[in-house]
Amino acid sequence: MRYPHARSGAVSRAGWVRGAAVLAAGLAALCIDVHGVAHADTTEATWAARSASQVRGLDVSGHNPHVDWKATAAKGAAFAYVKATEGVSYTNSYFSQQYNGAAGAGLIRGAYHFARPDASGGRAQADYFLAHGGKWKRDGKTLPGALDIEANAHGDTCWGLSRSAMTSWIAAFVNEYHARTGRHPAIYTAGSWWATCTGNYRGFGRTDPLWIVNQSGTPTPLPAGWNTYTVWQTAASGVFPGDQDVFNGSLKDLKTFALGDYTPPLPAPSWPLVQQGQAGRQVTTVQYLLGARGASLTVDGRFGTGTRDAVVSFQRAQGLTPDGVVGPKTWQHLIVTVRHGDTGAAVRAVQDELKAHGTAVTVDGRFGAGTRDAVITFQKSRGLPPDGVVGPNTWMNLVS
Repeated sequence: MRYPHARSGAVSRAGWVRGAAVLAAGLAALCIDVHGVAHADTTEATWAARSASQVRGLDVSGHNPHVDWKATAAKGAAFAYVKATEGVSYTNSYFSQQYNGAAGAGLIRGAYHFARPDASGGRAQADYFLAHGGKWKRDGKTLPGALDIEANAHGDTCWGLSRSAMTSWIAAFVNEYHARTGRHPAIYTAGSWWATCTGNYRGFGRTDPLWIVNQSGTPTPLPAGWNTYTVWQTAASGVFPGDQDVFNGSLKDLKTFALGDYTPPLPAPSWPLVQQGQAGRQVTTVQYLLGARGASLTVDGRFGTGTRDAVVSFQRAQGLTPDGVVGPKTWQHLIVTVRHGDTGAAVRAVQDELKAHGTAVTVDGRFGAGTRDAVITFQKSRGLPPDGVVGPNTWMNLVS
């Protein structure tokens, strides 16, 4: 998404680095064997193949003034989001042309609003959005409006708001939109920004569809509160004009989403990319596991220089590329199989992940009966063998 007057590409998200049992062959490609040897790094290729097979779409703004919608539809686009407004003073002068053009070419389309929490309250911006193209109707052709909430590219990342104030701002927008349309708007955001600016607030995941931006080849990690996504922005350019998106479901599901509530499938588990600048539970897990491997660092859920240095040291010791990024190969070397009776940092990592998945478990580093039962319950929910042992497959499902 872009500011109206920014040069093309000058956006904050450009800096964001960017159910569900896995088929045995896929798991074999992603796991380590009992000797700790990593197999091929296939996660990004797997997601790329999966996204190519999904329902594809695009999102455009005033930076894409003359879209050939018929040609775009012929290339396979099924849906589009069009920028309508920003703050309470800007409207996209090409909105009607783009919005109606998409519909005329047979695309299911919707409008989005670029949030400016520094300009006015969330309720006022929802009203402005609704007055300038953001309405929804149950015609099977209109997607719910979307709130684009992301980093300020020209100032404070969180628009000068505290975490609680940001959460309240989003709630004001969401509640007003819902009150006036009967639909909850989609929320477009990135996991790293959400952690930084809302403190990993979980409340919106129960009602608002997630439009996740992650251009690293995988939609995960997801922001706190969501266990799946509805739309995934995969790239800033591609076969279609504007940004490239995929819908999490079939074309029939897309039409269901346009008509009303839709529950998308859980994303298949994969090893996430975790790197400097990120925050949240996956960073906490990395830090615990580094500690279990002998590193001395603070477990605070923030991937700073200390964590990066520890990752680089671990990668060098394991003969991996020392890039400081925890990707599939590093995960597969880093995880530790734990079971009933074990203690230590790796057990804490398991307990913290179980807690993040909604299990009432104490994070005490002791793998007792309660932790074993929680692991078994989690394994059953993911279609895994319920043996109570946290091995590679269970680890991947936990951290995905």
